[in-house]
Amino acid sequence: MTTAPVGAPQRQDTNFRSADRPAQRRRRPLTASRRANRAGLAFVTPTFVVVLVVVILPILWTVLLAFRHAKLVDIQGMGVFGNWSLANFTQVFDSAGFWSSLATTLMYTAGGTFGSVALGLVAALALRKPFRGRGLLRAAMLLPYVAPVVAVTFVWEVALSPQYGVVNNWGRRLFGWDNPIAFLSTRQYEVHLLGVHFDIPLALLTVIAFECWRYFPFAFLFILARLQAVPHGLEEAAMVDGATITQRFRHILLPQLMPVIALLCVLRFILTFNKFDDVYLLTGGGAGTDTAAVRVYDFLTARYDVGAAAAQALVLAASLMILLGLYFKFFGNKVQEES
Repeated sequence: MTTAPVGAPQRQDTNFRSADRPAQRRRRPLTASRRANRAGLAFVTPTFVVVLVVVILPILWTVLLAFRHAKLVDIQGMGVFGNWSLANFTQVFDSAGFWSSLATTLMYTAGGTFGSVALGLVAALALRKPFRGRGLLRAAMLLPYVAPVVAVTFVWEVALSPQYGVVNNWGRRLFGWDNPIAFLSTRQYEVHLLGVHFDIPLALLTVIAFECWRYFPFAFLFILARLQAVPHGLEEAAMVDGATITQRFRHILLPQLMPVIALLCVLRFILTFNKFDDVYLLTGGGAGTDTAAVRVYDFLTARYDVGAAAAQALVLAASLMILLGLYFKFFGNKVQEES
């Protein structure tokens, strides 16, 4: 009776072990760093998908339309490839009122930004110290910002109406106005001051005033939060040294607030530069309030020219990037030094 060699099963087991090694390597437990990477990827992926669908793809589609001859009826059957040209940009730059609309947009943005931040600063300083009813007054300050834009624009239109507006009624009673003033439909209004006659853009100034009133609570919240974090010992020491109110504000509070004010100026400049609904609901873009954002809407609805509207939107975005680049170049380092 023959028996198998003793070493044969051992060699066979060795072969099985060598075959199982790759499987064992694939089934190795994940390290802590790899688990952290996978968890981070799982958390980031939904946000990336939302940004891709909501932000990146619409921007790419807008860029595509800006270089195509696209009417509103051609959108459904339009593909990615086609005849690309700069005709839309030529149409935008050669259109009547383009450069004046950019100047109007810049005036509207600058006035609305600095006015809202200044009002927010004044309100925050006024409501900084505790007094009876301060909480209720602080809550009331937020009303212009949280109220629906359609409601507040309607209130302003009624109040400024030349037929039945309360502002013209008060003006005739208190200031002796001879004729009612159409604030939202007067492009130029002649003003007599100290024997000097000059014209002011009344409708544009009214829209800027509305912008300052509606969005000053945004600055009020930021500045008030920063004021609450200023150490009280700094002002107390300045008062002991005999510093006045203006000196305390200039040398103590203002340096503490400059980083927040700079951030607010940037945010409000970006948001106001692209603002459309406030201007359109108040004046419809007429009477010298034709901003660039309103022109984008006019290209899309009045002319049904999607390509020209997309080109106007890209010009608006490029102008904003240039202005922000100039701001950070000349004022960015100064703000960092003060912070």
